[in-house]
Amino acid sequence: MKTKLNGFLTLFIALLVQISFAQERIVTGVVTDNSGMPIPGVNVLVKGTKLGTQTDFDGKFSISASPTQTLVFNYVGMKSQEIVASSATINVKMMDAAVELEGVVVTALGVKKSEKAVTYAAQSVKGGALTEARESNLVNALSGRVAGVQVTNSSGAVGSSSRIVLRGASTITGNNEALFVIDGVPFDNTSYGNSGSGGGRDLPNGAASINPDDIESVTVLKGPTAAALYGIRASKGVVLINTKSGKKKDKFEVSFNTNTTFSNPLVLPNFQNSYGQGATSDYFEFVDGAGGGYNDGVDESWGPALDRGLSFVQWDSYKNGGLPTPWVSHPDNVKDFYETGVAQTNNVSIVSGGENSNFRLSIGNSDEKGMIPFTEFKKFNVGFNGNMNLGKKLSAGISMTYFNNKSDNLPVVGYSSQNVVQQFIWSARNVNFSDLKDWRNLPLAGANTPAAGTPLNWNTNFQNNPYWHLETNINTFDQDRITGNTFLNFKFTDNLSINGKLMLDQYSQRETLRNEKGSNENIDGYYAEIARRYSEINAEAILTYQRNLTTDLALTINAGMNSMKRVSTRQLGELSGGLELPGLFTLSNVKSGTTPTIDSDYTEQRINSVLGFGQLSYKGYAFLDFSGRNDWASVLPSQNNSFFYPAVTGSLVLSELADFSKAKISYAKIRGGWSKVGGIGPLDPYSLNRTFALSNNNFGTISSVPNTQWNPNLKPESTTGVEFGLDLNAFNNRVRFSATYYDQTSKDLILPLQIDGASGFTSSWENAGEMNNKGIELQLGATVLKKGDFSFDVDLNFAKNKNEVVSLGLTDAYVLGGQWDMELQARVGEAYGSIVGYPFLRNDAGQIIYENGLPQVNNTEKVVLGNITPDWTGGANFTFKYKNFDLSTLIDAKMGGDIFSMTYMWGRYAGTLEESLIGRETGVIGNGVVSDGNGGYTPNNVVVDAKTFNQTAYDYSNFTESGVFDASYVKLRQIVFGYSLPKKWLTGTFIQDFRVSVVGRNLAILYKKVPHIDPETGFSSANGEQGQEFGQLPSARTYGFNINIKF
Repeated sequence: MKTKLNGFLTLFIALLVQISFAQERIVTGVVTDNSGMPIPGVNVLVKGTKLGTQTDFDGKFSISASPTQTLVFNYVGMKSQEIVASSATINVKMMDAAVELEGVVVTALGVKKSEKAVTYAAQSVKGGALTEARESNLVNALSGRVAGVQVTNSSGAVGSSSRIVLRGASTITGNNEALFVIDGVPFDNTSYGNSGSGGGRDLPNGAASINPDDIESVTVLKGPTAAALYGIRASKGVVLINTKSGKKKDKFEVSFNTNTTFSNPLVLPNFQNSYGQGATSDYFEFVDGAGGGYNDGVDESWGPALDRGLSFVQWDSYKNGGLPTPWVSHPDNVKDFYETGVAQTNNVSIVSGGENSNFRLSIGNSDEKGMIPFTEFKKFNVGFNGNMNLGKKLSAGISMTYFNNKSDNLPVVGYSSQNVVQQFIWSARNVNFSDLKDWRNLPLAGANTPAAGTPLNWNTNFQNNPYWHLETNINTFDQDRITGNTFLNFKFTDNLSINGKLMLDQYSQRETLRNEKGSNENIDGYYAEIARRYSEINAEAILTYQRNLTTDLALTINAGMNSMKRVSTRQLGELSGGLELPGLFTLSNVKSGTTPTIDSDYTEQRINSVLGFGQLSYKGYAFLDFSGRNDWASVLPSQNNSFFYPAVTGSLVLSELADFSKAKISYAKIRGGWSKVGGIGPLDPYSLNRTFALSNNNFGTISSVPNTQWNPNLKPESTTGVEFGLDLNAFNNRVRFSATYYDQTSKDLILPLQIDGASGFTSSWENAGEMNNKGIELQLGATVLKKGDFSFDVDLNFAKNKNEVVSLGLTDAYVLGGQWDMELQARVGEAYGSIVGYPFLRNDAGQIIYENGLPQVNNTEKVVLGNITPDWTGGANFTFKYKNFDLSTLIDAKMGGDIFSMTYMWGRYAGTLEESLIGRETGVIGNGVVSDGNGGYTPNNVVVDAKTFNQTAYDYSNFTESGVFDASYVKLRQIVFGYSLPKKWLTGTFIQDFRVSVVGRNLAILYKKVPHIDPETGFSSANGEQGQEFGQLPSARTYGFNINIKF
């Protein structure tokens, strides 16, 4: 009997176990925060067991559990939740703890992590901050918002380029700008402009295409530690852009955003209005503007006094039969030349989704009319992304955006008669430029002048009529671009999945340059067409394994590969010899007896990579990240084309280990890491082999080789860095603080070093350079006041970077760029970007030595006169909220660093700036000393006339020091005043949200030292064009309104 009873008990227990196991099934779901955003990294445990998992990047989880078991959801900063697994689908909304400590950060390769799990410096900007007081160029919108980010907008012209550098320059001759990545797709940020000190067009950089309305967030990965997973392309840091997507909710939403802004020059030079055109002050007579009269061929203002009752024959005397007209000033002649720029932007988006699929469609357009007459820039974009579950294990998605950027005219910059701003520096203060606007009804310039056949101008010797030039000599730009990706994700088990992604960034663009016959720089006319095509395809596969090794220890590990193919082409047709027929701009209109220039380039580059990365976490408060990537790059020699990039980082959430409540600290984390990443510097495809270029001219077809000798032994550049940081939240999250220290050294930097010309080359590629960057980044946020419906928040950031060029091989200096006798150099022992030139001759006490009343130059050797690298950068954002009103202001600062201003030097030389008034009537006694003949010095007391003094002390060929100024500035970068209609007012209507705001950008310069110009400038975004200017196209002050409606 006992035996039978035991048998029945055994059978009964086995049956219960079988039933229990039979009831176990896969439980799936999504974990979100209060706002409905998915939370990655949430620990999901079956209570009372060691079985557990973590939510993935989209907040999804999958775990085996029976209907009677309980699932426990844990996440730092959120209240733990226990839910019985009675349903096969459980969606969890986690509630904040006493305070909400964290958000989600998109990191390298698009991996989403909670802030506590991020082990390196990464700072994010929400997309909403970029859409109201919007910038035409996305890069500009990041200025002042992110610690350690230095943004330089080249000018306020439409389509101008902008430069973004993270933690200082780290290559001598290569690209120092950060890599842009949109939804995991590397996005080319090149500007193909040729602008420089001698003229040229500044074309928009790639990021100028991006529509802010499509951006969910921008995350800046500042150092090599954060960017190591991107390999060769990311040694300068990464700007990750995560675009908006559809939401998994059963409703259809439409959003409409419209933005209108108006622009005026922020800074214009202060001109003198007391003396008019001429080289001498005794008389003036206009005959042809080219020297046929008296002083009429001069583009300076050292002429007779204005507003003294004098009359002379002037350029517009043809209106009254050639008789003299009053010799008077026109104080606003430059201001009145500029028009009010208008930018109109509209965007509509459609979002929809359900349990298994979602999508977002966005259409936007932007139309900008520039402050400079006859200049404009238009953008159009269509974006789509969608995601779908194709079963329990398979999901797919696609993200694709089409851009069209187009301009019928982009202006010329630099020292060129095609830069109309040059006319205002080399100018006649008696001319009302607005009278030149109706050029079709003006007489033609004289037959024997350089401007013959073109409308009359106040000066035909050096300049054309500015309005005729802008309307006739146009520079067009037309770019079509498509970028995006498609992916498939297959989940083998709860712990193992694979993701395959195909990525594309491709564009084609056409540029034309036109100069009509009679143009000052091209008397016979000029025409060129440039056609470019760029394509980069990346194929990537990543295998992901994540598992709770124990109840306390979790592991996520990823392994994968990437294959990149980049192809670029360029075709050039150029009529540099002139046009046969006027007004016909086509490559077939070749001037007789000349040969057109035809050029064609094709380059192909490949990078193959294997990579691995992962994270080991303990109890949700200790994290160890590790990664490694090996690239094989075709631009490097076969024996050196393989390079491994490792990185190890970690963080510890101290507030989970100890009770800091008495110190009012709710969250404390320390972090640190080491990494190594590489780069290719200036190398293009085929830089390592003997190549031959074919060109044609009047002598036939010629073959040539590059001036820089190839080197089959080159290695990649490398940057090794360490980083340590601290993150704190205190006083119920009312105080937020983050600090980072970094030290990174770049070695084997590639330079073209000078060699003996007998070799047939002027230089040879060598791994010769070394550069170091070290610094600190601080962020401080505080809710200063929060009472009832009112709150006041302050967010500050500060960054100080110390850059040093450690070595340049066998040379002490390398010339990056410059203008006239000023050189911009990389110089050993100095920060990158030394301003080098001739100084004043000084005695031992530092006083300027004069001779015959004029300062003397020390032209024995060029010396360092300044440096373009700032001492520190920072930003301050103040936000006030009261009920449905909000007001935010952003102040942006760059302190230290220098700029070389040829506007100042030429303006004083030409007698147009207000400083040139000093001593016009009395003469000038320069501040300095003269030799006493006995080896000593006495104060200078010799009087010289103002023109002689200015044209000596500000002569471009000698006194470089005269044009060097402190480039510090503090700007009121942005103000937004907004109002959102209360939700209760919209109840029962088809409108969900309605917001209107008044906006302003670049409203004022609160502090600067350089006169007459905005110190935030450059000829373009290129390395060698920074820290210098001439004839600056003024930066723009914009103001307007924004309306956002959600249906």
